Amino acid sequence: MKMQRFIDRSYDLLTMRPVYHAIFWLVLFLMLVYLGDAGARGWWFVMSNELIGLFFFAVLVYFNLFYLIPNYLAKNVLLYIGLVMAACAIVTPIKILVLYLKFTGRPEEQENLVMMQGWWYVGSFLVTILSTFLRVVTDWWRYQQEKQILQTQTIQSELRFLKSQINPHFLFNTLNNLYALTLKKSDKAPEIVLKLSEIMRYMLYECNEKRVLLTKEIHYIHNYLDLERLRQPSGADITFTTEGQISEQLIAPLIFVPFLENSFKHGLNHHMHGGGYVRLHLKVEGEHLEFRIENSKAEQLPRLDHPTSGGIGLVNVRQRLKILYPDHYQLSVEDEPNRYAVTLNLQLN
Repeated sequence: MKMQRFIDRSYDLLTMRPVYHAIFWLVLFLMLVYLGDAGARGWWFVMSNELIGLFFFAVLVYFNLFYLIPNYLAKNVLLYIGLVMAACAIVTPIKILVLYLKFTGRPEEQENLVMMQGWWYVGSFLVTILSTFLRVVTDWWRYQQEKQILQTQTIQSELRFLKSQINPHFLFNTLNNLYALTLKKSDKAPEIVLKLSEIMRYMLYECNEKRVLLTKEIHYIHNYLDLERLRQPSGADITFTTEGQISEQLIAPLIFVPFLENSFKHGLNHHMHGGGYVRLHLKVEGEHLEFRIENSKAEQLPRLDHPTSGGIGLVNVRQRLKILYPDHYQLSVEDEPNRYAVTLNLQLN
């Protein structure tokens, strides 16, 4: 954790514009001093020469960065290159003149300077074009970073929206059940309140993480099924079995809720005289999880005097899975006249 924090802070520091500009000029200065044969010509002589050269390079580079690139590069590349060459043709002779005057008393250095003025021009042009290349790369990199941040924010917002559709819907259904039992003065009402409090505690305080322990999600499913058992006819067959190692696995919270809700809403709730079933099986092998839920379908659907609130549907489920487990899930549906089954395979890691 400390190492990661150090890396993050170092990264933030190095990506600050003044810092990487300073590094660029320092590296260029050291290269020029090394190439200037300081050992034979004298360290101070070479370093002072390169500091002068660096000043004129900076004039070209920042003229390029702040004027030429914003105004000409994207509009007309040939015109841009021509203006760079013209700028170098103006600045380079001034730099040569300054160095020529500095070399007073050193005729050999002055003669060499005049003979090499073509290479001085080429060097100015290359440094200016190098700054263009670095500007393009850094702008592209910054765009990619901003794009990634925007995508992450969009995904997080979408996930919050999808998840927000789950919690109120289930709470609404459960409160309806509780209301029906209290009207009947049923002894089951206190037990429903207790189960509901555990479920809401899980939703409010533990489901804000990207991943939760699979054991907690399984406990949530048990509470959900217990609530359904309390309100279903005595003949309803509701089972949930698990297989494999489930003590240390992590999973996205509330990922199974839509399947549970739909199995009761569109299946077991329509059996007017009992006899229906909802069967769940969860199997874990290493990092692979298989969740299967199957429910019976009534031969005749009862007529509803009042429309029920809509479920969140498989579209929501697939969208959430696509975000949370991209290319690491398989969802298959079996819709037959008397049964409905969903199988979800997840790669947890």
